[in-house]
This record gives sequence, structure tokens and C-alpha cells, in this order.
Amino acid sequence: MPNVPAQTTADAVALLNDVRYLASNALEGRLTGTPGADSAAAYLARRFEQTGLRPAPGGWFQKFIVPSGTPATVQARIGGTVGENVIGILPGSDPDLRNQIVIIGAHYDHLGLGRFGSLDPDSTGRIHNGADDNASGASALIHIAKRLVPDPPGRTIVFIAFSGEEVGLLGSEYYVTHPIFPLADTYAMVNMDMVGRLRNDRLIVYGARTATQFPALLDSLNRQAHFDLHASGDGWGRSDQSSFYGAGKPVLFVFTDLHEDYHRTTDDWQKINADGLQKVADFTATLVRTLADRRAPLTFVNVPEPELVPAPQSSGYGAYLGTVPDMADSTGGVRLTGVRAGSPADKAGLRGNDVITGIGGLPVTNLETMTNALRQHRAGDVVEVRFLRDGAEQRVSVTLGSRGG
Repeated sequence: MPNVPAQTTADAVALLNDVRYLASNALEGRLTGTPGADSAAAYLARRFEQTGLRPAPGGWFQKFIVPSGTPATVQARIGGTVGENVIGILPGSDPDLRNQIVIIGAHYDHLGLGRFGSLDPDSTGRIHNGADDNASGASALIHIAKRLVPDPPGRTIVFIAFSGEEVGLLGSEYYVTHPIFPLADTYAMVNMDMVGRLRNDRLIVYGARTATQFPALLDSLNRQAHFDLHASGDGWGRSDQSSFYGAGKPVLFVFTDLHEDYHRTTDDWQKINADGLQKVADFTATLVRTLADRRAPLTFVNVPEPELVPAPQSSGYGAYLGTVPDMADSTGGVRLTGVRAGSPADKAGLRGNDVITGIGGLPVTNLETMTNALRQHRAGDVVEVRFLRDGAEQRVSVTLGSRGG
């Protein structure tokens, strides 16, 4: 394991301690519907209470049944289990604003033992601790509550630690259809996912185009924070803000970017930048306070959800290629850090540093488009893979396999 980065403040130490518990082996990867996820939920409820948050009207836990028929829940073997969002309330202080809601959320579930969603195909049965994804965001919720509770802003703040994000945004979708307070009263939603690996002060905030006021507001807040801030984009994407954007709410998604440990067994607490996590959490706390105190309405901007090519119903995450993508370098294609021994990619001659640009006639520009391309195929299909090697385009035929096969 790497040396643990230094923490220069008591708050950074507290944040890292929360991440360390949530990402411990004892919780076995916090897969929704498992005892480890239940332990994480109980811990978060205790920590919310310690900060001074109040439980939601129905209690700290909002339970939902995990659907049995989706490819994700089938592969993860959790259909029919119970997931639970953890919800804490900070009542607003302004008589004119307190009936309006700002939601700050982060999912706390992860991949468990890696039967579903892992980018380490050879590691099924090994714990995926998910320190950055997303023990970091869940721990930041606690930190933000400690910042806001002593001096509550005007609007009511609803803190939600979501479950079921990794298997289809289940917890956030459930909240949107079963809100604690009427969804019409929600002013905005801020989501944190993977906020624990700040590098060179580079901070990404997606959703900046979901309200016309957001770009100027973010620029103003960053004058004090001094991030290398990249604010752009609509509200869609594979994290919980998407559920709220689909329901017509302005959203922002705070993110410190992908890295080589994403969805792998190596996403451990020792790699968290605790000082950076505190900086991101402090910025997000200021963002939430600013939204909660703002007198004027936000102007929602609706962008239609992008269409993906429909996948065969039984394909789940698609056929197996056996590549190991470089999560820190996936622009203009997907660069590989290697291939699995004996995998279809290995047999076809693909290797580390190749950059995949197309699969089966579909362009590959990033990991999402690569996943979508593989979803169009089943084991045994022969596809052409286009890739760059040392800058030169090459093509190879690959007979795809099955995951776990």
C-alpha cells in the first residue's frame, strides 16, 4: 500500500477516518442489499445525528426494494433485497425560504465482491472497497453538515446518502418518486461522487448548464477557492444528479475525475487526498449555503436526454473483451494499461498503450461509448476493433467472450 498522505487539519483527519471506516474490508464493498451496506447506512445515520441533523419525518432510513429484473441486479445477485437511503434534515432559518429545499447528496454503495461493474474482471470474489467511489462523497456529507448546522442557511437542506447508485441510480430514482418534501419545492440538487482524489487543484463541476445562473455563480465562488475549475455540461450522466435533472431540477455534480483505481480492488482509503477532500467539501458547503440563501429563483435549462443505441436485453454489461482501460487517459479513445491473459483482447494481439477507437462499427471516444459498443454484442460474436498503436491506426478481428466465462 502507498504511504498515507499527510493531513494538515483536524477536519481532514476526521474526513479520512470516515472514509477509512466506510471503505474498510469489514463492510465488504457496501453492495446494496448486503450487511456491509446496512452497516454503512447505520454509521452514516449516527454521524448525521452527531452533527446535529434531524431525521427525516419517517426516520433516518428510506427503504426500497431492489428490482429483480434488471441486468445489473441479476448479475450482482441482489434482486429483491432492501436498499436504504440515509436522510438528514437541516431546517431553514428564513421564514420566507424555509419551505424550499436544497438537496445535497452522495451515494455510499459500491461493488461488493465485484460480480458486477468491476474493471478487474479477474477479481470476482475480492472486496472492492470504493474509497473514492464513493466513501469520499458520503464522508463529505458529514463534513458539510458540520459546517452548516451551527448557522443554518435560509432554505431547508436535505442531506441524502443514496444507496443503489452502482446498480442503476436506484436510491435517487426512488427518492424522486417518493420525496420526503414535495419535489416541486426543491430549489436545486448538488451531488458529490468521487471527490477524494484531487490532483493539481483540478475540480470538475458538471451541470453548469442546467440553470442560466450557475456559470457566474461558480466563477464567483471559485475566486476564493482557487481551483482549476472546469464547469460545464448538462445534468445527465451516470450519477445521482441525473435522477433529479430528469425530474426538472437544476443540478450540479462535483467530481475530482476518474483515475486508474476506478471500479477496481485498488480504490483504497490510503490513496485519498484528505486535505484535497476537505477543500472540495468546504467549497461544496459554500456552494450549498449560497444556493440556500439566494433570494431569486433559478432558471432551469432543459436538455433532452441523449439517446444510446439500444442494447440486446440479455446482454447486461455486454460481451467480454478483456482490456484494462487507463481511467486517467480516455479522451479521443480508450487507452489500455494492459489486457487480461488469455482474454479475447490478448488472443487478438491487443496490448498496453493501444488506444481503442472503434468496436464493431461503432466509434469509441471514451469508456462510456466503449461500454455501449460492447453491449451490442454477445459472446462468440466476431467484431472488428480499431485502435491506434504508436499513432498508427490498425484493425483486428476479435472473437468476444463472456464475463466470468
